[in-house]
Amino acid sequence: MNKFQRRKLNSLFTRNKAWAEKMTQEDPDFFAHLSKQQTPDYLWIGCSDSRVPANQVIDLKPGEVFVHRNIANVVVHTDLNCLSVIQYAVNVLEVKHIIVCGHYGCGGVKAAFEGGEQGLIDNWLRHIKDVYRWHKEEIDALPTEREKIDLLCEKNVIEQVANVCHSTIVQHAWQNNKDLTVHGWIYSIENGLLKALDAEVSETDQLNQIHVLRDN
Repeated sequence: MNKFQRRKLNSLFTRNKAWAEKMTQEDPDFFAHLSKQQTPDYLWIGCSDSRVPANQVIDLKPGEVFVHRNIANVVVHTDLNCLSVIQYAVNVLEVKHIIVCGHYGCGGVKAAFEGGEQGLIDNWLRHIKDVYRWHKEEIDALPTEREKIDLLCEKNVIEQVANVCHSTIVQHAWQNNKDLTVHGWIYSIENGLLKALDAEVSETDQLNQIHVLRDN
């Protein structure tokens, strides 16, 4: 590591110290309370894109939102990392809301749409290519590539909301009458605003019956 890189890293510690002092000035007991427990009402499943930080986007402090992020905010039933986060959030933290939040201009969605070879990530992007395949006629009918990719970003969010709802974790929560709602949102990096999509589910009756778990 050269001197420039080390100075750049050291500046992060300086910024951290300033932030901690600022938080303490605003609330002297902030870190004391924060260290005792976390009781968030929200689980945020978002994209890893550095321009979409969950806490800042919804203006919540540390401890108020539980976060899972991956490339293109995908929820896959074989992804034990994501499923473990959902289970902990629902069963231990008892969150009331799961928010799947995508964003316009998502690089992962764009790569899946364009179809060029990216390397290992191509295996992950196959999930988004499936979403494109299911909605290809509607997406391809749009006049510009930007509009097509934006719609695919929205369709991807809606599909991932469905995947969250189809999980055994969420369905068991509903069977046990837990107050839990799954939301699909999308964020615009260009203006900083969120938009709620037509994807809000709070009970199994809203699901396609083929995905509903049934008691034996």
